[in-house]
Amino acid sequence: MIYPHSAQADVEVMTSAERLFDYMDDQAKPGTHMQRSSAMMLWGSMAYDFDDARGRSVGSVIKMTGKVAGLNLYVEEVVIQRQPPFLKAWETVGEPCLLVIGSYRMRFQIEDNGRLCRLHVFIDYNYPSSVVGRIAGTLLGSIYARWCVNRMATAAKAAFFDQTRT
Repeated sequence: MIYPHSAQADVEVMTSAERLFDYMDDQAKPGTHMQRSSAMMLWGSMAYDFDDARGRSVGSVIKMTGKVAGLNLYVEEVVIQRQPPFLKAWETVGEPCLLVIGSYRMRFQIEDNGRLCRLHVFIDYNYPSSVVGRIAGTLLGSIYARWCVNRMATAAKAAFFDQTRT
């Protein structure tokens, strides 16, 4: 699939690549921004539903459902690449029911520099296929995509920042 739009966030995290990968590999952790009500989620939220592998193997399925602005949302993802402790990628299956982005591929990469790692979080995406979705995507898709990758990256940094203060 071709994704004409993208966003990326990069942070430095004070931990090992193995610990950072373990954190990011549990998609509910860096995805907490989806599970909490916020202005970017139009005061709605989404919940994860994992298969038995919990998104931690190639072929594993992750589903998210929720309600935003009174609309039911749904997306199904499959893990397409997983190379601990440096890389994981997943992408949507079928046509997601989302507001400002349509199908997408996400991934994270970790550069290990000893106790300090550089985390890169990416999303490549399409706008939704409906006319209203394409309009919403054109207006808000890039803002939402940047917010999403930034929230995932900063969640990882915060998770390990607290541990360095003790």
